Amino acid sequence: MSEIKFPIYLDHHATTPLDPRVLDAMMPYFTEKFGNASSLDHTFGYKASVAVEDAREKIANAIGARHVEIVFTSGATESDNIALLGTMSKYADRGNHLITCVTEHKAVLDTTRHLESIGKKVTYLPINEFGEIDLQELESVITTETVMISIMFANNEIGTIADVQAIGDIAHKHNVIFHTDAAQAVGHIPVNVESMNIDLMSFSAHKMYGPKGIGALYIRGIKPRVKPDSIVFGGGQERNIRSGTLNVPGIVGFGKAVEIAVKETDSENKRFREWSDLMLKEFEKVGGKLNGHPTNRLSHNLNVYFPGIESKAIINSISKEIAISAGSACTTQIVEPSHVLLAMGFDEERAHSSIRIGIGRFNTKDEIKYTINKIISSVQSISKIKI
Repeated sequence: MSEIKFPIYLDHHATTPLDPRVLDAMMPYFTEKFGNASSLDHTFGYKASVAVEDAREKIANAIGARHVEIVFTSGATESDNIALLGTMSKYADRGNHLITCVTEHKAVLDTTRHLESIGKKVTYLPINEFGEIDLQELESVITTETVMISIMFANNEIGTIADVQAIGDIAHKHNVIFHTDAAQAVGHIPVNVESMNIDLMSFSAHKMYGPKGIGALYIRGIKPRVKPDSIVFGGGQERNIRSGTLNVPGIVGFGKAVEIAVKETDSENKRFREWSDLMLKEFEKVGGKLNGHPTNRLSHNLNVYFPGIESKAIINSISKEIAISAGSACTTQIVEPSHVLLAMGFDEERAHSSIRIGIGRFNTKDEIKYTINKIISSVQSISKIKI
């Protein structure tokens, strides 16, 4: 076994480390190429602008879009807000109804709650025990007032991948705009906005080994053309949809991260699937049970339930050596059971006894084996204490 560097990071759904190749690409734009991409009267601004457009082209190509359809934001949360608030405002004459799912990220759910507070109607679709919506139910709740559908591409807790193409087909059949939060998908699995009939798509650089603080919103330009209202006002940057001085180093890093992902995703997925399957197989020997879809989930995701063992007890026992997360959203004062696991029909005990493991690019098989042994040892030790 090769030497393992501690602590081992296995929380890649929360964020990813910056790939050194991404940092190398970004560095000149912090120093000698520091221009404002909107200042085109001199070479500093021109070089920055060229770099931004080069990154925009790389990102667009990776998802099957045109470069003019990529709007840079601060991240997927802002992209979600622009997509939902801007679209429901722009197309208010069409109706006031939006369809989403109970297991969306808080960036979507909190935005839909706000929309409800200003008079919009929102339908929250339930999920089955694998984290999937019922497509027939989706179609049945569409009304003449429905403006848009917003369904997450891949779930951040259990990794379940939605049938995005089928959802897009349903949306377009009924002349409804389709948005997907793809923060966990882009850079990890194949995404093509054209073939999947996606009209709006949110994603972030820091989920794919890029920098924090930069993201994008894909906005379909033709068939149909979609144009959400602005929710940030200022200098009119980004097609007057998202004003503000562009984060040039972040955008350059974003483009580089996507470029690397396009080349390496296939080999990574093969490696990650092998490792996550190995982990699950070993955890099942001590009573572990999978949360999520057995096959149709992100290769680097593993959400496991250990009956009778609180997730925080496992996490605390290994935290000096291994970084993983609980299956519940925690704050400093309260611990709430995961809304995703509860929506799957599980009770609070299961929600409080589940851990999420997110494998990443720089992990090694030795780290995975060490983690397996450490978690199993932790589960066995806690079980003895409880007895």
